[in-house]
Amino acid sequence: MIPVLAIRLDVRSALKESMARLRSARVPSHTLAAELLLMHALGRDRTWIYSHPDEIVDSAAAEKLFSLVARRAAGEPVQYLTGKQEFWGLEFEVTPAVLIPRPETEHVIEVALERLGTRGIKIKMDTGEPSAPLRIADVGTGSGCIAIALARELPHASFVAADISAAALEVAKINSARHAVASQIEFLETDLLSSLSDAAEKFDMIVSNPPYISREEKHSLQREVRDHEPHAALFGGPNGVEIYRRLIDQARNLLHPGGILVLELGHDSHTRVRAMLDHSRAWRDVRVTNDLAEIPRVLSAVLSG
Repeated sequence: MIPVLAIRLDVRSALKESMARLRSARVPSHTLAAELLLMHALGRDRTWIYSHPDEIVDSAAAEKLFSLVARRAAGEPVQYLTGKQEFWGLEFEVTPAVLIPRPETEHVIEVALERLGTRGIKIKMDTGEPSAPLRIADVGTGSGCIAIALARELPHASFVAADISAAALEVAKINSARHAVASQIEFLETDLLSSLSDAAEKFDMIVSNPPYISREEKHSLQREVRDHEPHAALFGGPNGVEIYRRLIDQARNLLHPGGILVLELGHDSHTRVRAMLDHSRAWRDVRVTNDLAEIPRVLSAVLSG
């Protein structure tokens, strides 16, 4: 393998060397990872990288690049190395304090907007009058990606973004300011929605991507997830569904009648979580939405009354 600074590197050579090191370390999607790390080290976009292959990479940028490559080869996720991840067409800051937003979670946004229907439109189409304001809670907000994406789509909604982690809430606050929705969101440090159990003001919708991996599954996870993402955001108890029961019980007390609950599901939790709703008279119109791999991904229901 070529020493880091033994030769004068151009962009093409830096990319090839990064790809080779990551491929040797059996890093998944090593080509994409190399591109992203090179873009980050140079402060350039993909178009520039491929249109300037002969541009010389200075020694400081090369040292930064190969340091990042070594860390990725050791298992650190690219998103934590670059400090960013795209979600719902928006760029979010991410740190090891928060779960990395994933494309599957975008189905939560889609289902939430679909369930709201015309209530999600700021102006009533038939009268031209403003729609009634909405109040929505995002439980386990992490980076804030769900609350912020919904706030961008629902300018007439206010949000409570709750998380048990103060460090995660700081990241979410930064992201809300970046996307100009901070005025719509109240950030709350609490275990699920426990501190709101006696709140007089109810919600129109509660959404959540809760921890849903069982402790028994820990050793089957990719090392990038197991060793680097926050365990409080990953593991939902011995069976992976314990938090759903608590959250569903809280939602029953905190939603308006007719309020909507939207939950992301783990890959094997669909049957057990749905039973919690189907076996209760408190809920109606229970629906399951599959992701693009046809895995049950989002469970939604309406509070009866």
